[in-house]
Amino acid sequence: MATYDIRGLPSQIEVTPPVAVATAALNRAKAAARARGFRPSSVAQRDDAVSGAARTRRDPQLLGEALGTLLTERGWTADVAVGNVVARWAEIVGTEIAEHSTAEQFVDGVLFVRAHSSAWATQLRFLAANILAAIARDVGEGVVEELRVVTPDARTGSKGRLRVQGGRPRR
Repeated sequence: MATYDIRGLPSQIEVTPPVAVATAALNRAKAAARARGFRPSSVAQRDDAVSGAARTRRDPQLLGEALGTLLTERGWTADVAVGNVVARWAEIVGTEIAEHSTAEQFVDGVLFVRAHSSAWATQLRFLAANILAAIARDVGEGVVEELRVVTPDARTGSKGRLRVQGGRPRR
């Protein structure tokens, strides 16, 4: 094998190929590991490793568990529960009441329900305790603290062919 010096001229010094250097370094590392009691094929055990089927926070989580944790951490559980009430209004209060009312808004423990007529608004006010009990059975006690029944919007008289244009608002 020919060797060359830094100027590119033939030299008397032989250079060891890189593969031989790497193999020698690996063999020295294996010998040092054996001297410390490790076998070359063994894997070092970490102190915090858990054996068996115990779950840790690093394990993959089910989507439902991850969402439940997120809702709890952010304090959204009551809002989501009431959203469930609004979405399933007919199922919770019954079809007859649901045909004449709509759960509209939830603010600070108060659920606002809009009745489709003033007569139904009166009826819903009488049934408020029963409706609150049905909601508590469905989403849990204390989520909805109060039920406020709102009457339908009063007609303003601003529609139609014979209306007054402009002017001041009525008092």
